[in-house]
Amino acid sequence: MLDAVYTSFNRYSAAVRERGRLEAGDPVLQWLIFAGLNVLVFLLLWFYGLIQRALDADPTHITLLIVLIYVATSLHCLWRCVAVSRESDAETRLAATVTDGAPLGHGDGFVADHVRDLITKSKLLGGDQKLDQSLMLRVLAQRINGSTPFGAFASDLAMKLGLFGTIVGFIMMLAPIAGLNGEDQAAIKSSMAMMSAGMAVAMYTTLAGLVGSILIKIEYQFVEGATARLFASAVGFTEVHVVPVLEQGKSAAR
Repeated sequence: MLDAVYTSFNRYSAAVRERGRLEAGDPVLQWLIFAGLNVLVFLLLWFYGLIQRALDADPTHITLLIVLIYVATSLHCLWRCVAVSRESDAETRLAATVTDGAPLGHGDGFVADHVRDLITKSKLLGGDQKLDQSLMLRVLAQRINGSTPFGAFASDLAMKLGLFGTIVGFIMMLAPIAGLNGEDQAAIKSSMAMMSAGMAVAMYTTLAGLVGSILIKIEYQFVEGATARLFASAVGFTEVHVVPVLEQGKSAAR
């Protein structure tokens, strides 16, 4: 996972150097800003001891598990941001060259592959059949989307783990009551301590699950927004500059 993120980020850095600037709507830039804010908040919480207090108060380690899931999911989100940004750059270059009069069928990326598939389909269709890319656009959408739905799964998993921790905490809190002897003051004090520990587990795991789920959803909004913009641009490009050219070529060949 880390190797894939590192390789993709190196390629993205090379593309940024070639482009000479970062776009305002670049999902990688958005992710970096959001990650920077998260790291700042994390350092402040660590400085004041709140992170350590939450981890120490949770003997089930569910809170730590949620934190690790968030970190791993954030790296996956960065990888997807880099991938979508590279595809967007490839689509922009392809559209620019085709608009300038370059022949179809060149370029790299999913959109270029889609154009080549359209060319192949146009050659195989009969003379009276109209070129329709509706089904092929669904394939393109799936390719561009890639493993982005993993973000929804990870967000839901963090939420469910938080709720699981809530149940575990309440079980820990209520367990001492069953054998509680009202005349034994030492047992009452011990039970109160165990009940407080159980309540702490329930609260901290719930908080970690909610915060982790929300942060993951926010991060993947960057990817989903960039993916939607890329797909809309690809549809507009192919409908205006690719399909009419292929239809004219079929008409001229009749």
